[in-house]
Amino acid sequence: MTDVVIVRGGQGERVVDQVRAAHPGLVVATADDAGALRAATVAAGRLTDDEVAAMPLLAWVHSWAAGVESDVGPALRRRATGPSARPGAPAEVTVTSSAGNGAVPLAEHALMLMLMLSRQALRWGDAQRGHRWERFTHGELAGRTVGIYGYGNVGRELAVRARAFGMRVVALRRRPAEPGDPVDRMLPPDAVDELAAVSDFLVVAAPLTDQTAGAIGLRTLRALGPEGHLVVVSRGGIVREADLVAAVRDGVVAGAGLDAHATEPLPPDSPLWDLPRTIVTPHNGATTAATADRGTAIFLDNLDRWLARRPLRNVVDVGRLP
Repeated sequence: MTDVVIVRGGQGERVVDQVRAAHPGLVVATADDAGALRAATVAAGRLTDDEVAAMPLLAWVHSWAAGVESDVGPALRRRATGPSARPGAPAEVTVTSSAGNGAVPLAEHALMLMLMLSRQALRWGDAQRGHRWERFTHGELAGRTVGIYGYGNVGRELAVRARAFGMRVVALRRRPAEPGDPVDRMLPPDAVDELAAVSDFLVVAAPLTDQTAGAIGLRTLRALGPEGHLVVVSRGGIVREADLVAAVRDGVVAGAGLDAHATEPLPPDSPLWDLPRTIVTPHNGATTAATADRGTAIFLDNLDRWLARRPLRNVVDVGRLP
């Protein structure tokens, strides 16, 4: 059976051209017509529950995102949890992600937020708007410790850059440190409070799973302490935002840099907007052309693997999604 590939997203037309050039025997479409959906075996991009239900041959879905929880709705979760025992029922679906595509810009974004927090950059912004020549003593990153919650693609890229700034790097990961890891110390997954206690900057770079959701609350923030800063660049749902708001307002922690938020877009009435010593960016840290290109490269490589019946990269354990 010839695979029918549906491609969606901002780079859809370009990806279609690349797929057709590499695999002229495939049927490739961006159209949303019912016939194409019914025949599709592969889809790249987001599908609605109704569309998944109307795609009996669907066997593989690739998300352009690194974290797929918002792309995997109830219908796809049911299809992805295991093969159906009913003859003629829809096939089990493999879900893959573009994990790693935004690691470089997210690491850069985390470092930018750390620099801004250390140097109290918001004060310069206020002074510029008020036309005030206001000099003050600020911090520096050299000699400080960054704690990385989630030492995956983003965490490793951040560790490399933090070491270049003369920082000490402590990270948290299931596996122990390996030769070549640019870290000074590796902690196990249950040592979140210990990680916070040794950190000047605690950077959240982990995916959102049933284990990480709400993992950072007031106890961890107290361990971080009144000189410490929290930086979130992966998923906001890992941090209990009400606890963070209280911790910043009460001086439990020094401040925060937030690119990821529990609710997005961040509501206009969210207290995070006006939280003192806090920088808010609109989940924009990885929005670069190179990020999109890397996501495309992951999909195209996986498509080669799919057609050759080889294992796919970045297969998502849907059962661990929150």
